[in-house]
Amino acid sequence: MGYPETFEGFRSQSHKDWTTFKKESWKPKQWEDRDVDVKIDACGVCGSDVHTIDGGWGDAPMPLCVGHEIIGKVVKVGDKATTGLKVGDRVGVGAQVWSCLECVNCTHDNENYCPKMVDTYGAPWPVDGSISQGGYASHIRIHEYFTFKIPDEIPTHEAAPMLCAGITTYSPLVRAKVGKGSDVAVVGLGGLGHFGVLWAKALGAKVTVLSHSPNKKDDALKLGADKVVITGEKDWHKDLAFTFDFILNTADATHHFDLAAYLSTLKVNGHFHNVGLPDEPLKDFKVQALVPSGANMGASHLGSRPEMIAMLDLAAKNKIHPMIETIPISEEGCKKAVEGVKNNKVRYRFCLTDFDKSFGTRE
Repeated sequence: MGYPETFEGFRSQSHKDWTTFKKESWKPKQWEDRDVDVKIDACGVCGSDVHTIDGGWGDAPMPLCVGHEIIGKVVKVGDKATTGLKVGDRVGVGAQVWSCLECVNCTHDNENYCPKMVDTYGAPWPVDGSISQGGYASHIRIHEYFTFKIPDEIPTHEAAPMLCAGITTYSPLVRAKVGKGSDVAVVGLGGLGHFGVLWAKALGAKVTVLSHSPNKKDDALKLGADKVVITGEKDWHKDLAFTFDFILNTADATHHFDLAAYLSTLKVNGHFHNVGLPDEPLKDFKVQALVPSGANMGASHLGSRPEMIAMLDLAAKNKIHPMIETIPISEEGCKKAVEGVKNNKVRYRFCLTDFDKSFGTRE
């Protein structure tokens, strides 16, 4: 395999015109001796991609190539790489491509909270100030520590969304020590939520899906949920008082619902944990809502390298299969995918594929 000096990909042009993608080229960040170049074969489409390019999370450096659920093959490995990667390995890249690996967070398997971390797209690289570009592209260059071998048992289009949606939901569950005997609720059955159900069941928990969409009940049960509660029904929470040890909130519409009702379903000192990140602030939230059960409320960001490896191993050993729709990558394909995510027209994750048709074999 060879490797190019310039990469190309589909970039969203502006926050105003965020669904227009154009195929453009750019020079990757300066090569460093622990870097890896990956030829991309597939990339999942994340809600974060939409929130970034439509301006919902604030300004971003446009035009921008998004995408941080990347699967591809290694084409170049730095001379001082230590993780054992080889040219030809099938690997994944998630929403982080660099950290200092020296601070107290990095040295305690919390590199996903490194204050100097570099996001996969839209962030400046320390080495040269260039802006990171994501996975709707021919190639990506990253630090080897954030490149993960993909088990043979996991198909490429299913592995891709695990690199962000998967780890974002897996990490808080394992950090909360969810397992056999745990009673877990997952709020929302979307791209994140359906992974939450899969992981919680694989870890041994009893799982209830709290959804405002009655038409998702069958899917929730198919994924392994033990129970589905429709939160649009009157007094839905009354019979669930003090039920759950842990609530994983994957919805990005939290600002629309009665948070106190959800908190009332927690056991004493239970946790309400947010991984869905809405554009708007929480609606009418008062600290007093935490008092009746001594509830804890928090959020998290991605997961660590050890957690990523453990998650992929769990998926392989347990034959975990998320629900994925594939779309061939192109200007129109990218537009279709981000509009589908924005309008909740996907069950439950899009993955862009057929990269060789758009970028050539690149070998």
